[in-house]
Amino acid sequence: MTGRADAAITARRRPFILFRGHRPTNPALQSALRHIVVICLLIAILYPIVWMIVASFRPGEEALNGLGLSFSHLTISNYRQGLNGMNFSRFFLNSLFLAVVEIIGTLFSCTLAAYAFARLDFRFRRVLFAILIGALLLPSQVLIVPQYVIFHHLNLVGTYLPLILPHFLGIDAFFIFLNTQFIRGLPRELDDAARIDGCGEIKIFLRVVLPLSLPAVATTAMFMFINSWNDLLGPLLYLSNTSLFTVPQGLTTLLDTTGQSSFGALFAMSTLSLIPVAAFFFTGQKLLVDGIAMTGLK
Repeated sequence: MTGRADAAITARRRPFILFRGHRPTNPALQSALRHIVVICLLIAILYPIVWMIVASFRPGEEALNGLGLSFSHLTISNYRQGLNGMNFSRFFLNSLFLAVVEIIGTLFSCTLAAYAFARLDFRFRRVLFAILIGALLLPSQVLIVPQYVIFHHLNLVGTYLPLILPHFLGIDAFFIFLNTQFIRGLPRELDDAARIDGCGEIKIFLRVVLPLSLPAVATTAMFMFINSWNDLLGPLLYLSNTSLFTVPQGLTTLLDTTGQSSFGALFAMSTLSLIPVAAFFFTGQKLLVDGIAMTGLK
C-alpha cells in the first residue's frame, strides 16, 4: 500500500509521466525558431532600405526596374546630380543648422521646466503638471493654424524663427515630462548638501542635477535631432525661399507631377539623408537606452 501511495503522489507531482511519448520541448529547437522569426522580421524591415541604396546607384532610367537587387550598370551619377546639380549640399547644411539650434532650445527650456516641476515647490504645480500631461494628448496639427496666424502677424513667415522660437519656449511637453521623471529619481540629499555649501537653485541645477541627468538629456537631444531632421510639414508651411529649404523639403522638389521626376537622384539623396540620423543614433545608443529605462518609460 505504501508503494502505491508513493507512486500516486509522484504521478501527481509529475503528471507528464502518465502520458507515454511526452517529451519536454527541445530548447535548441525553440531557440532556432526564435532566430528564424527574428531574421525574417529583420529582412522585411531592412530590405526596403537595402533596395533604395542599390537603386541609388542605378542609372536614372533603371532606378525603378523591379524589386530585385540588380547590381549591373551601377554608377554614382545620381549622387553627383543631387549634390552638385540640385544644390543638395545646401539643404543638408540648412537641416543641420536647424537641428542643432532646435536641440539647444529644447534642452534649455525643457530641462529648466523639468527641474522646476521636480524640485521646486510653487503654487499650482500639480495643476500645471496635469495640464502638461494633457498637452501630450493634443495632436500637434491642432496648433498649426493658430501658430501660423501668430507668426504671420509678426512678419516671421519665410524665416527660420517660426521653426526655432517655439523650442526655446518649452513647447515640447514630452521632453519636459521625460526629464521631470528622471530628475525625480535623483536623491534630494544631493540638493541639500549643495545648499549647505552655499549653492542656490541655479547652481544646484547646473552643478548637481544637470550633470547627473546626462542620460535623459542625451535622449532628449537624440529624439529632437530625429524629429527636426525628418520634419517636412514645418518647413513647407514657413519656408518658400529655395536657399532655406531643408533635406525633406528638398526631396519633394525631385518629385514632379508632370512626369519629370528624377528618381535616381531622389534615391541617392534619400540614402545620404539616412547617414546623419544613423550616426547620431549609434553614437548615443547607450545613453538613449539608459535614459528611457531610468525615466520609467520602459
